[in-house]
Amino acid sequence: MKTGDRFPDGIDRDKIAEGVRLILDAIGEDASRAGLRETPQRVAESYAELFSGIAVDPASVLEPLPGERGDGLIMVRDIPLTGMCEHHLLPFIGTAAVAYLPGEDGRICGLSKLARVVAVLSRRPQVQERLVADVADAMEKALSPRAVFVYVEAEHLCMTMRGAQKPGSITVTSEWRGLWREEPGLRAEVIALARSRE
Repeated sequence: MKTGDRFPDGIDRDKIAEGVRLILDAIGEDASRAGLRETPQRVAESYAELFSGIAVDPASVLEPLPGERGDGLIMVRDIPLTGMCEHHLLPFIGTAAVAYLPGEDGRICGLSKLARVVAVLSRRPQVQERLVADVADAMEKALSPRAVFVYVEAEHLCMTMRGAQKPGSITVTSEWRGLWREEPGLRAEVIALARSRE
């Protein structure tokens, strides 16, 4: 039996559950006690969901709308996101803004697809610094826009629960492509729109 046949989403839940049992044993817990008996399988199902973006080509969710064209700024902001930091496998939680100027052919995608590409790319072992670049790469591949902007603000539990232990600290990352990378004045306008809370 091929791995793909047994694990259509590519995630071996049995192996994850066994790993969780090993972790529980390593920290001095009894994985067979009542409160923990189902934990390994619960974690396996949770990880299958949290890492569901691994097997998805992010550009594939940005399919252009047939017969629709655009020319001006398109932005979706305040997109909720949750990701898993690949360094400690702890969550980071925040919001994203994604904006673009359609290319010469005017191709655009559905607005929900901008939120979907953020979700796909945050649902894999990830770092926020790479996430913004990955979203921009997918946008360029799928739509060939004249400009792309991706902006993420997030709190990282690897900073708030351990290590520095600074709850409430927010990490900000951004990626600029095309015209917006070359024009500081245009960048200021776009970032003001992305950060506006009014």
